[in-house]
Amino acid sequence: MSPQTFIFFGPSGSGKGTQARLLIEEIKKRDQKKVLYLETGEKLREFADESSWTSELTKDSLGKGELLPEFLPIWIWTEYFVRHISGDEHVILDGSPRKIEEASILDSAIRFYKRENPTVISIEISSEVARERLLARARSDDNEKDIAERLSWYEVNVRPAINFFQNHAGYKFIAINGERSIEEVSKELIEKTLQ
Repeated sequence: MSPQTFIFFGPSGSGKGTQARLLIEEIKKRDQKKVLYLETGEKLREFADESSWTSELTKDSLGKGELLPEFLPIWIWTEYFVRHISGDEHVILDGSPRKIEEASILDSAIRFYKRENPTVISIEISSEVARERLLARARSDDNEKDIAERLSWYEVNVRPAINFFQNHAGYKFIAINGERSIEEVSKELIEKTLQ
């Protein structure tokens, strides 16, 4: 199996993180190559707990639910690539890019590392289903107002990044109905990506 690159998109509540982990498990069953999994939001939260001024500003912004400037998520995954990509591993990105500006920079990195035939996976669910799923989680930030803001932000900011890859001849684009069971979504995703 040649080294593969997967970029996951999906609104809050779509289950993209779960699907990314299930894909990793399936890849590991089929191939001995290392799998790099980068969840940008998690790395940003880890960074926010460090003790630099930039970390403090990041923590403050995250705490207020503000948008971080583009350079921070780009720096997070750029540093990760520089330190970890050796050329013979599978790469799975979850949570990047979040804006059109980040999409073109990620594209330049993918081309620089000569990642062939990258696959973009968009887990599609309606706002109503996302809202129901998020309210059912009962997390502190899963209230009606915050959920509505996140879903609106996704449509305004992330959707153009998705369109960038969907309309780019260098990428395989797969849209999957995420409103089914975890197993059904995973089965379709694996069939369309690893066959």
